[in-house]
Amino acid sequence: MATRLKFDVSGLKEFEKQLKQLQEEDMQRFNEQMVKELAARSLANLIERTPVGVYDKPVQFTTKDGKEVSFTPHTGKQGGTLRRGWTSSKESEAATGTGDGKDKIKEHTDLLKVKKVGDTYEIEITNPVNYASWVETGHRIYLKDSIGWVDGKFMVKITEEEMESQGPAIIERRLKAFLKEHLG
Repeated sequence: MATRLKFDVSGLKEFEKQLKQLQEEDMQRFNEQMVKELAARSLANLIERTPVGVYDKPVQFTTKDGKEVSFTPHTGKQGGTLRRGWTSSKESEAATGTGDGKDKIKEHTDLLKVKKVGDTYEIEITNPVNYASWVETGHRIYLKDSIGWVDGKFMVKITEEEMESQGPAIIERRLKAFLKEHLG
């Protein structure tokens, strides 16, 4: 037994024609905008997750002779350097800046360069503050000898994992809107 099937593919041919009309540069621009949007989302999450040092907090301890001591130091130091570092180009800029960096996310991501490597688009987010890696992964505490360990906060690791899981859905939504705009 045999049967003959017929399909009208004129709609597919029209769609193929429209896809070809999308210029390579349109797709390039879309991809770069998408990478910058994901970078901006990542920066917002990194800034939120980055701890801020508190220097003028109360200190309490007991001396060897049993005397209770309590005071609040007034160091004049301002916390937030590490947080501001995500949208700064130099550590000194982060240290002397104001705010928490959130107000500079768009401006900062617009300055970041998108690099195409094969079929992949890359963008590099850095923090120039010298102790950023210690806060990320943890570090030892030294006086004369190693006396302890401070656990890392893993701001970058958590943000990367979050973007890996959320990124595809974000890209899919933007791509659908892009195709609708360009193809109708």
